[in-house]
Amino acid sequence: MIRATSVRPPSGWDEPAADTVVLDFDDRHRRRVVMTGVRGLEFLLDLLDAVMLRGGDALALEDGRFVEVVAAPEPLTEVRGRGPGDLVRLAWHIGNRHLPAQILSTALRIRRDHVIDDMLRGLGAKLVAIEAPFDPEGGAYASAAVLNDDHDHKHDVQAHRHDHDH
Repeated sequence: MIRATSVRPPSGWDEPAADTVVLDFDDRHRRRVVMTGVRGLEFLLDLLDAVMLRGGDALALEDGRFVEVVAAPEPLTEVRGRGPGDLVRLAWHIGNRHLPAQILSTALRIRRDHVIDDMLRGLGAKLVAIEAPFDPEGGAYASAAVLNDDHDHKHDVQAHRHDHDH
Protein backbone atom coordinates (compact mmCIF):
# COMPACT_ATOMS: atom_id res chain seq x y z
CA MET A 1 0.00 0.00 0.00
CA ILE A 2 1.30 3.44 -0.89
CA ARG A 3 2.18 5.68 2.06
CA ALA A 4 1.81 9.39 2.75
CA THR A 5 4.87 10.30 4.78
CA SER A 6 4.78 14.09 5.01
CA VAL A 7 2.40 17.04 5.10
CA ARG A 8 2.63 20.23 3.06
CA PRO A 9 0.78 23.45 3.92
CA PRO A 10 -1.37 25.07 1.22
CA SER A 11 1.55 27.23 0.07
CA GLY A 12 3.83 24.18 -0.19
CA TRP A 13 2.20 22.44 -3.15
CA ASP A 14 0.53 23.51 -6.36
CA GLU A 15 0.15 20.30 -8.34
CA PRO A 16 -3.34 18.89 -9.02
CA ALA A 17 -4.40 16.57 -6.19
CA ALA A 18 -4.52 12.84 -6.97
CA ASP A 19 -7.45 12.59 -4.55
CA THR A 20 -9.09 14.35 -1.59
CA VAL A 21 -9.88 13.28 1.97
CA VAL A 22 -12.70 15.05 3.81
CA LEU A 23 -12.06 14.88 7.56
CA ASP A 24 -13.67 16.37 10.66
CA PHE A 25 -11.58 17.94 13.42
CA ASP A 26 -10.97 14.67 15.31
CA ASP A 27 -9.99 12.80 12.15
CA ARG A 28 -7.51 15.52 11.20
CA HIS A 29 -5.22 14.77 14.18
CA ARG A 30 -3.48 11.58 13.12
CA ARG A 31 -0.14 9.86 12.85
CA ARG A 32 -0.84 6.47 11.32
CA VAL A 33 -4.10 5.34 9.75
CA VAL A 34 -5.38 3.87 6.49
CA MET A 35 -7.36 6.47 4.55
CA THR A 36 -9.48 6.34 1.42
CA GLY A 37 -9.94 9.41 -0.74
CA VAL A 38 -13.28 10.48 -2.19
CA ARG A 39 -12.20 9.08 -5.58
CA GLY A 40 -11.15 5.75 -4.04
CA LEU A 41 -7.38 6.13 -3.58
CA GLU A 42 -6.42 4.03 -0.55
CA PHE A 43 -3.19 4.91 1.26
CA LEU A 44 -1.50 4.69 4.64
CA LEU A 45 -0.91 7.96 6.45
CA ASP A 46 2.43 7.17 8.09
CA LEU A 47 3.93 10.18 9.87
CA LEU A 48 6.65 10.22 12.54
CA ASP A 49 4.43 12.25 14.90
CA ALA A 50 0.73 13.01 15.12
CA VAL A 51 0.00 16.22 13.23
CA MET A 52 -3.05 18.49 13.19
CA LEU A 53 -4.01 18.56 9.53
CA ARG A 54 -5.62 21.77 8.29
CA GLY A 55 -7.94 22.30 5.35
CA GLY A 56 -5.81 22.92 2.26
CA ASP A 57 -2.87 20.85 3.50
CA ALA A 58 -1.58 18.11 1.23
CA LEU A 59 -0.48 14.62 2.18
CA ALA A 60 2.61 13.81 0.12
CA LEU A 61 2.56 10.27 -1.24
CA GLU A 62 5.75 8.28 -1.79
CA ASP A 63 5.29 8.44 -5.56
CA GLY A 64 5.24 12.27 -5.61
CA ARG A 65 1.47 12.73 -5.83
CA PHE A 66 -0.57 14.69 -3.30
CA VAL A 67 -3.86 14.09 -1.50
CA GLU A 68 -5.66 17.28 -0.49
CA VAL A 69 -7.11 17.58 3.01
CA VAL A 70 -10.56 19.20 3.20
CA ALA A 71 -11.99 20.12 6.61
CA ALA A 72 -15.51 18.68 6.87
CA PRO A 73 -18.35 20.86 8.13
CA GLU A 74 -19.47 20.01 11.68
CA PRO A 75 -22.08 21.31 14.11
CA LEU A 76 -20.61 24.40 15.76
CA THR A 77 -21.76 27.33 17.85
CA GLU A 78 -20.63 30.77 16.76
CA VAL A 79 -20.22 32.94 19.86
CA ARG A 80 -20.56 36.72 19.66
CA GLY A 81 -20.49 39.40 22.32
CA ARG A 82 -21.71 42.99 22.42
CA GLY A 83 -18.16 44.20 21.75
CA PRO A 84 -14.49 43.17 21.75
CA GLY A 85 -14.28 43.24 25.56
CA ASP A 86 -17.18 40.79 25.77
CA LEU A 87 -15.52 38.47 23.28
CA VAL A 88 -12.30 38.41 25.31
CA ARG A 89 -14.26 37.61 28.49
CA LEU A 90 -16.22 34.85 26.72
CA ALA A 91 -12.97 33.43 25.31
CA TRP A 92 -11.56 33.31 28.84
CA HIS A 93 -14.56 31.27 30.05
CA ILE A 94 -14.23 28.87 27.10
CA GLY A 95 -10.50 28.49 27.72
CA ASN A 96 -11.07 28.01 31.43
CA ARG A 97 -13.00 24.87 30.48
CA HIS A 98 -10.14 23.71 28.23
CA LEU A 99 -12.35 23.69 25.15
CA PRO A 100 -10.84 24.02 21.68
CA ALA A 101 -11.91 27.31 20.11
CA GLN A 102 -11.53 28.91 16.72
CA ILE A 103 -10.87 32.64 16.99
CA LEU A 104 -12.31 34.91 14.30
CA SER A 105 -12.12 38.71 14.22
CA THR A 106 -15.67 39.20 15.55
CA ALA A 107 -16.62 35.78 16.93
CA LEU A 108 -15.47 32.52 18.44
CA ARG A 109 -16.42 29.06 17.20
CA ILE A 110 -16.72 26.04 19.42
CA ARG A 111 -18.19 22.59 19.04
CA ARG A 112 -21.90 22.62 19.75
CA ASP A 113 -22.63 21.62 23.34
CA HIS A 114 -25.93 22.59 24.97
CA VAL A 115 -24.38 22.87 28.46
CA ILE A 116 -21.66 25.26 27.27
CA ASP A 117 -24.18 27.13 25.10
CA ASP A 118 -26.38 27.68 28.18
CA MET A 119 -23.39 28.93 30.19
CA LEU A 120 -22.41 31.37 27.43
CA ARG A 121 -25.98 32.65 27.06
CA GLY A 122 -25.96 33.27 30.83
CA LEU A 123 -22.82 35.37 30.33
CA GLY A 124 -24.63 37.50 27.73
CA ALA A 125 -23.30 35.86 24.56
CA LYS A 126 -25.23 35.84 21.32
CA LEU A 127 -25.09 32.31 19.88
CA VAL A 128 -25.71 31.05 16.36
CA ALA A 129 -25.81 27.34 15.48
CA ILE A 130 -23.85 26.78 12.27
CA GLU A 131 -22.35 23.97 10.19
CA ALA A 132 -18.77 24.82 9.20
CA PRO A 133 -15.25 23.38 9.19
CA PHE A 134 -13.72 23.58 12.68
CA ASP A 135 -10.17 24.94 12.77
CA PRO A 136 -9.36 25.78 16.40
CA GLU A 137 -6.18 27.33 17.72
CA GLY A 138 -3.33 24.85 18.13
CA GLY A 139 -2.49 25.81 21.69
CA ALA A 140 0.54 27.29 23.37
CA TYR A 141 2.44 24.01 23.42
CA ALA A 142 1.63 22.83 19.89
CA SER A 143 4.60 22.06 17.70
CA ALA A 144 5.50 24.15 14.67
CA ALA A 145 4.07 21.42 12.46
CA VAL A 146 0.69 21.74 14.13
CA LEU A 147 0.36 25.51 14.01
CA ASN A 148 -0.39 27.44 10.86
CA ASP A 149 2.98 28.93 10.30
CA ASP A 150 3.56 32.18 8.42
CA HIS A 151 6.94 31.25 6.99
CA ASP A 152 7.61 31.64 3.31
CA HIS A 153 9.11 28.18 2.88
CA LYS A 154 7.75 24.74 2.14
CA HIS A 155 6.98 22.69 5.22
CA ASP A 156 7.93 19.02 5.14
CA VAL A 157 6.93 17.89 8.63
CA GLN A 158 9.55 15.14 8.80
CA ALA A 159 12.47 17.05 7.34
CA HIS A 160 11.77 20.51 8.76
CA ARG A 161 11.47 20.70 12.54
CA HIS A 162 12.20 23.74 14.65
CA ASP A 163 10.93 25.44 17.74
CA HIS A 164 9.03 28.71 17.55
CA ASP A 165 9.47 29.52 21.26
CA HIS A 166 5.71 29.36 21.90
